Amino acid sequence: MRARRCEWRESLGAYALGQLPADQRAGLEAHIEGCAECRAEAESMASLSRLLPLADPVRFGEAPQPSPQLADRVAATIGAERQRGQRRKRLRFGLALSGATAAVAAAVLAIFVLGSSGGEPDQHVTFRSLPAGMRITATLEPHSFGTEIQMYVSGVRSGTLCRVFLRGPDGARVPAGTFRYRYGDDSQAVLSSALDLSRTEAIGVRAGNHTFIAPVNQSDAASTETPTQEEQT
Repeated sequence: MRARRCEWRESLGAYALGQLPADQRAGLEAHIEGCAECRAEAESMASLSRLLPLADPVRFGEAPQPSPQLADRVAATIGAERQRGQRRKRLRFGLALSGATAAVAAAVLAIFVLGSSGGEPDQHVTFRSLPAGMRITATLEPHSFGTEIQMYVSGVRSGTLCRVFLRGPDGARVPAGTFRYRYGDDSQAVLSSALDLSRTEAIGVRAGNHTFIAPVNQSDAASTETPTQEEQT
């Protein structure tokens, strides 16, 4: 723990210079008798105060004056530095411009690559025949890696784990990821599946012990599946 600084320490300088009022001087001298730290510092200041008369300004010559050419040299140095700064700024701007051009080209290429997935349009699916108060919708977007899925679920118990999958033409389920529903959280869960959208026949959501399935790439109304005994365990 740091020791508390003595309140008399601030008066030692005036005491050494003989500028401390008489009433305070008596109290400080009484304090110095019992405080070794203040006594040592007072003695050190006393020795320095005896040297002050030796620093009489009249004992020193005039301060040297700068040469008349100094101002011109300083101005020339500042001007040269400004020119170098402007050249560096133009160079950075040119590099940034070329980098931005490359970034635009890369973005165009990415749009071309990711967007060229067979020309499949996005699929907007609304699950129907759901329990009262429950709502499930999905937007499926084709990509080169498969299908991106934006899921929206509401009306289920908070904390329910939702497993999403796509179903192909052979009936196999291809997982698309999971998310946990939180009450009052209306944000969409963004998932992905390796199954191409062109080969997707249905999308399913298993919320807790219940599985709901809606057709994709069809004009039929969405349907629900009754959970099997295996799904309820």
